[in-house]
Amino acid sequence: MSVAELKERHIAATATVNALRERLKQRRQALLDTDVAGYARSHGKTAICFGSTDLVCCRTLQGHTGKVYSLDWTLERNRIVSASQDGRLIVWNALTSQKTHAIKLHCAWVMTCAFAPNGQSVACGGLDSACSIFNLNSQVDRDGNIPISRILTGHKGYVSSCQFVPDQETRLITSSGDQTCVLWDVTTGQRISVFGGEFPSGHTTDVLSVSINSSNSNMFVSGSCDATARLWDTRIASRAVRTYHGHEGDVNAVKFFPDGQRFGTGSNDGTCRLFDMRTGHQLQIYSQQHGNNDNDVPIATSIAFSISGRLLFAGYSNGDCYAWDTLVAEVVLNLGSLQNSHEGRISCLGLSADGSALCTGSWDKNLKEII
Repeated sequence: MSVAELKERHIAATATVNALRERLKQRRQALLDTDVAGYARSHGKTAICFGSTDLVCCRTLQGHTGKVYSLDWTLERNRIVSASQDGRLIVWNALTSQKTHAIKLHCAWVMTCAFAPNGQSVACGGLDSACSIFNLNSQVDRDGNIPISRILTGHKGYVSSCQFVPDQETRLITSSGDQTCVLWDVTTGQRISVFGGEFPSGHTTDVLSVSINSSNSNMFVSGSCDATARLWDTRIASRAVRTYHGHEGDVNAVKFFPDGQRFGTGSNDGTCRLFDMRTGHQLQIYSQQHGNNDNDVPIATSIAFSISGRLLFAGYSNGDCYAWDTLVAEVVLNLGSLQNSHEGRISCLGLSADGSALCTGSWDKNLKEII
C-alpha cells in the first residue's frame, strides 16, 4: 500500500470519527431537555432570600503591600494563609485578624498557596516553576525567616495551583503552565505521577486550577486555558477520565460540589457552570446579562460552594462577588456591594471548613472575612 493510499485512509477514518463524535454530541444534547434551574422552577422552587444583615464583612486583614493572589483555610477554621505579589506568605489568625507568620519568599511572583491538612505546613508556587513547602514550627533563621523545608521541582512552567490531598498529609497535587498536573510525595520531594503532557487526553495549554474530590481523594478535576475541565484518577495517570466542554474562555477555577458527584467552574467567558462528574453533562450556567461588547463581561476568577451546595460564591474581575442560588441560577446577593467591600478585582476566595465564614482576596491588597 502506497503512502498516498495510507493518507487517504487516514483522512477518511478521521472524518468518520469526527462524524460519529458529532452525532454523539447531538444525541447527548437531545437528552438534555432542561437544566437544573428549569427543573427546579417547574417544581415550584424559588430563590433564597437574604436580609440586609444576614451576611456582613466583619474583618479586614491588612498587611500585604501587593496584590493578593491566593488564600486557603485550615480545617479548624481559625487560620488563613494568603499569598501576595509582595513576595510574602502571611498566616492569619482568622478570629483576631492578627498575623502569626510572615514568610518572605525567594521568588516574589507567587500565584498559589495551600495549608496542609494538619495545619502545620504551607505550600506555595509561582513563576519559579517550583512548589515550596514551609513547616510553620521550624526555627526561624538569623533574618527572622522560616526556611524552606522542601522544594518540589520538575515542572517546566509556572505553578498555578496547589492542593494537599485531604486524607494524605504527604501527598500534594500541583497544576502548571507546562500543561500538566503532578502528584507529589512531599516527604521525598519526588513526583509520583504526571497527568497530561505527552498523553493525548491531557490539556493542550496551561493548566490553571485543580480541585480534589473530598469524597474520593483519588479523583481530581483540573481547569485550563484550553477552555475545558478534565477529570483525573490518580491511579490512572496515563489518560484523563473525562473531558468537559462548554466554556468559551480560560477555565480559571474549578471546585467540587459538596457531594463529590458534581463540580463547578469559573471562566474568562464570564460564566460559572455546574457539571455532572459521571455523565459529563453541563447541568447549569450561571451568568448575568451584559452588553454586546465582550470586553464589558467581567471574568469569573474564583469560586466556592456553601456546605449545603445551595450557594455558589463567585469572585469577578470587576470586584463583584456573587452568591448564586445553584438551584434556580439567580444571584441572591452581591457581596461586592456590602459595606467595607473590596475596591479591586476579586482574585481568590475560600470557605471555611465548617461553612461559617467566607474569605475573599483582592488586588486592593486586602482580605475580607464575611460571615
